[in-house]
Amino acid sequence: MYKAAAWIVGGLLGAVLLALVFTLGYVSSDRIASDDSAGSSSTNNVSNVLDGDIDFDTLQQIVDILRDEYFDREALDEELLFEAAIAGMLDSLADTGTFYIDPSSYELSLGPSGSFEGIGATVNQQDNNIVIVTPFEGSPAELAGLIPGDIILAVDGESIVGWPLDRAVLAVRGPRGSEVTLTILHLDGSEQDFLIVREEIEVNSVGTSPPGGVLRDEAGNEITDIQYMRILQFTERTPGEVDEIVRAAEKSGMRGLIIDLRGNPGGLFDETLDTTDLFLDEGIMLIEVDDDDDELVYRASEGGAALNIPIAILMGPLSASGAEVLAAALKDNGRAIIIGETSFGKGTVNRARQLDDGGALFVTIRHWLTPKGVQIDQVGIRPDVEVTPGLFDPLYDPLADVQIFSALDHLLGLEASAQPLPSAAQ
Repeated sequence: MYKAAAWIVGGLLGAVLLALVFTLGYVSSDRIASDDSAGSSSTNNVSNVLDGDIDFDTLQQIVDILRDEYFDREALDEELLFEAAIAGMLDSLADTGTFYIDPSSYELSLGPSGSFEGIGATVNQQDNNIVIVTPFEGSPAELAGLIPGDIILAVDGESIVGWPLDRAVLAVRGPRGSEVTLTILHLDGSEQDFLIVREEIEVNSVGTSPPGGVLRDEAGNEITDIQYMRILQFTERTPGEVDEIVRAAEKSGMRGLIIDLRGNPGGLFDETLDTTDLFLDEGIMLIEVDDDDDELVYRASEGGAALNIPIAILMGPLSASGAEVLAAALKDNGRAIIIGETSFGKGTVNRARQLDDGGALFVTIRHWLTPKGVQIDQVGIRPDVEVTPGLFDPLYDPLADVQIFSALDHLLGLEASAQPLPSAAQ
């Protein structure tokens, strides 16, 4: 039998797990429980297909022939053949949200302690390259000088160009106190080797330090009455961390809130909605649609933690899934303006199934729509105000973040008494 993990919102790539970032150590929910019945409805369609003329014994016959007759039998790796067969089957679905993770990779799942051992950075795969998305504050990766957009060319002298994301993550991760050398290609085309000592990394899903360390306007003035908050991913800790920050911001009389979702690839489903609920007083947060076009509407509860503070959301091409859920819900309910670039466009809900072999199958189970019924999958969410360059642009300057400047212009230009909240999406 298999086990079912918590509902999750899928992220950037099929190779990316759970929160769909690799913190050079996978981010996942620890809520994995036996669920023998939950899989029955999701596997009915597969069962119908398997009742046909397909003979899966053919696969074993092919393996037997290769084992007996292939000219270079010493080069045969039956485990790789098995995983390739699975990958080929799932690739035929042309769905990046449905994919298999081998046992060794899934074993790296982040436990309930919220920590792991590694260099402390989120990465994703772009074409054949492994790209740094965000180094964690105070992590070995940040202290070494890695920045968003850096490409990891090699690990300890071995090229990882073209490697699957999970294999590259396994190479970079390692026990606390061990060393790893990363060969990095910077955005300016220069290459550099970084010797990094791995540490135990405490994973904070939310940060309040803006690029450059201090929130400043375009003229260089320090801004102290606008709260900056970056949500890196949606984990079990996110709703509580966000709640604490926004309540403190409202209590201290902050004039506005910047929610930076750039590079946020999504995360856990329930926690995404719990975070969204903090900013809404009733109204629709999300609409799920299954393959029968049946809709399930998720509504915010009464009395959120931050119902009156004006909000500007920063978004970019690597903002996906849960980040898009939050942005769309706040936009459609009149609670926020979106600034930046069009988001990634991942409008699916995925579930993780732990398998008997210790691996996991991630399955797309539903699509979701914005509160106004808009399908964003493979389309993304367009910003209200388009501003470039963004966080991952080669021209980006953390000391002159034009998207933050735009958000500040918007929030500081608001007259609170003249800005009644629009009605919620019904």
